[in-house]
Amino acid sequence: MLLDSTEQPHDPIQEFEHFFTVVFEDNHLIAVNKKNGVLVQGDDTGDKPLSELVKEYLKKKYNKPGNVFAGVIHRIDRPVSGLVLLAKTSKALERMNKQFADKKIQKAYLMVSGSKPNPASAKLVHWLTKDAKRNIAKAHTSEVKESKYCELSYSLLTSSDRYFLIEVKPVTGRSHQIRCQMASIGCVIKGDLKYGAPRSNPDGGICLHSHKLSFQHPVTGDNMQLKADPPKGEPWNALLKK
Repeated sequence: MLLDSTEQPHDPIQEFEHFFTVVFEDNHLIAVNKKNGVLVQGDDTGDKPLSELVKEYLKKKYNKPGNVFAGVIHRIDRPVSGLVLLAKTSKALERMNKQFADKKIQKAYLMVSGSKPNPASAKLVHWLTKDAKRNIAKAHTSEVKESKYCELSYSLLTSSDRYFLIEVKPVTGRSHQIRCQMASIGCVIKGDLKYGAPRSNPDGGICLHSHKLSFQHPVTGDNMQLKADPPKGEPWNALLKK
């Protein structure tokens, strides 16, 4: 049965390519590859966040005159690129939130640093405190007042003549966790001035990318494995041999 022309979906992704590309979409979820510099949820800057941009995309794609649902399941920092998963129904959002709370979702990030990690792979455990005024976290080797436990593992993947490509798998999901924990062992993310990088990147982002997500589909129960490519250009190209 053919859809009426007013109901026929069309893909308006070109209008949104400056902000994100779509990695996966079905009736319950939409996963996008976010560009760095885009907020995931609104803040006091007033800049339009990814959550609203995805709603606009869905409204245009499906010719929806009213409101659409796009619930943020998890967040990545504004200067970070990569996978962000949103729910298209409240039921999917509730079920995915439970998976995150139960730590049943596996996340993997790629980062670029000018320093080689020593050892090449390890598990890091810290307690993070957050300076809300400066929006910066500090890693402690033991529990202190108002600190939160955080854990990740990392592995050195490859290197170029100047940089090192590291895969990071966070177990917990604290704000600035990867940026802070990796900086604490001397592996500052390229471009991350807040945590000690010597200079910013030309595009204002940092070389941290949400690369992979593995989870159980909230409705079908299928095992989902999503992947988003890092930004094109250097230093990614040299490290990934594109």
